[in-house]
Amino acid sequence: MVTPSVLGPTAERLPDVRRIAVLRANALGDFIFALPALDALRSAYPSAEIVLLGAPWHAKLWRDRPGPVDRVLVVPPAAGIRTPEPGEPESSMDDFVATAAGAEFDLAVQIHGGGANSNPLISRLGARLTVGLRTDDAPPLDRWLRYVYYQHEVIRYLEVVALAGAPATTITPTLAVTDADRAEAAEVLGPASRPRVALHPGATDTRRRWPAERFAEVARALHEDGYEVLVTGTPSEQEVVDRVVAAAQVPVRPQVGTLSLGGLVGCYADCALVVSNDTGPLHLAAAVGAPTVGIFWVGNLINGASPLRGRHRPISSWTVHCPVCGVDCTPGIYPHRPGDGECPHRDSFVTDVPVIEVLEAARELLTP
Repeated sequence: MVTPSVLGPTAERLPDVRRIAVLRANALGDFIFALPALDALRSAYPSAEIVLLGAPWHAKLWRDRPGPVDRVLVVPPAAGIRTPEPGEPESSMDDFVATAAGAEFDLAVQIHGGGANSNPLISRLGARLTVGLRTDDAPPLDRWLRYVYYQHEVIRYLEVVALAGAPATTITPTLAVTDADRAEAAEVLGPASRPRVALHPGATDTRRRWPAERFAEVARALHEDGYEVLVTGTPSEQEVVDRVVAAAQVPVRPQVGTLSLGGLVGCYADCALVVSNDTGPLHLAAAVGAPTVGIFWVGNLINGASPLRGRHRPISSWTVHCPVCGVDCTPGIYPHRPGDGECPHRDSFVTDVPVIEVLEAARELLTP
């Protein structure tokens, strides 16, 4: 039996659910996109324990944080599941499955990807009902949806949990900000002499990186507008942060490795604006309540940009041909169209976004 809901049909709820496993063990932005689905599960099964099958960083982020996750069970690194974190000890997937199966999950949810590697893991947990996504090369679960690449990630996972009787309660990812988050940010950053804005010029995929020199132009303009400018980055992004700081030619404050993920939550929550490439910190900033200007390649805009415009301005690049070799990079998703679809280059696909568009969006959001 199905019932109508705001996003389409919702299956009947599973009775007597005590414990739910949710596999989502990938990167920061990916996890943020899953928050509305977790909220839907919490609303549908208010007395059940929701266990996130995640990475070590999920366990740190969720420690003493209110929200839909009750605890995190760290899934071992494995192909198609996740890569190991630096210094992480080796662990056995068989041992993990034995422990997880012993938890006697009633419902196991796969919102991790297409399912080639994740669906077999979900099936091994022994849950009464399994739901998730499936590509053509993936084994089926009890209830599944076809994985179609171009779909907003938030909606994708809400459709999955609807298969388990959990209709959407929100489409807006929200992450609680704790006193500890704000205390760490205050200890590291000190009191603000001006309203703060943060720029995040990095991204793991270098094709998503807007040129550092353009971030520097934004930093210079916002400093002249009266804002204190932070430039955030991970240790692997030190070089691009240094380039922004050097090119800005005004006082800006680099923050590389100075804040834990919780500290970054506290930092962004108190920023008047965050300007970023399409990467995890952009989506984190939006989830903790900061206005954002995001720079997106058009394909990623479809899948990940906030649909809300009161506080968010995603700006799209429309480049679809590799800037180095000219290959049309869309036929990888549309194989019946002419073109190679893939190339080895990782040069930026977002250089056609002009500084003036980013500044106009920033100043509009910063104007009371």
